[in-house]
Amino acid sequence: MKKTGTLLAVCLIAMMMFAGVASAHVTVLPNETSQGKYEVFTVRVPTEKEIATVKVEVRFPAGVTISRFEPKFGWTYTTTKDGSGKITSVVWTATGEGLGATEFGEFKMSGKVENDAKDLSWKAYQTYKDGSVVEWVGAEGSDKPASVTKVKAAAPGADSHGHDTGASAPAEAAGASAESKTPLYLSIAAVVLGALALIVSLLKKAK
Repeated sequence: MKKTGTLLAVCLIAMMMFAGVASAHVTVLPNETSQGKYEVFTVRVPTEKEIATVKVEVRFPAGVTISRFEPKFGWTYTTTKDGSGKITSVVWTATGEGLGATEFGEFKMSGKVENDAKDLSWKAYQTYKDGSVVEWVGAEGSDKPASVTKVKAAAPGADSHGHDTGASAPAEAAGASAESKTPLYLSIAAVVLGALALIVSLLKKAK
């Protein structure tokens, strides 16, 4: 019984620590930006099969204008434009083996978030070496969700590049940052304490 209780406790902790691993998917970072801001977006692509990822396509949502792409060794890229010349999508294609079964890659691009932009939903298409395609286009909470970047209203005192012009005090910004992280710290502490309490309870029952 004692061994059983210990095993259950270990399994619980393992599930808590690695629950997010199985749900890894194509994401576009940052998770949050502001209207009118020039931003560098990072497309993070994990390979979830035993075969390599060899192509990644990202279609750009309304509310953002992408204009630059960072070269990536081992990959080439092509873009698609609309009638006005605006870039609407990009496709990165591996020139070598691509991203293996235990690998992930990051592809960077930059552009401007429009002044009236709403949340940005990025549709991505991940192609594997066998020709299969995983479409990351679903709603939040679905098996294959599109990545979403939340868009806030432009901060008071920010210029067209999203830089702070000094209208807001640094101390206030630091305080807001610390306050925004407090719920995260409390959540982590609660999870850890809950796990410890369960372990103690199981070990007592096993004696």
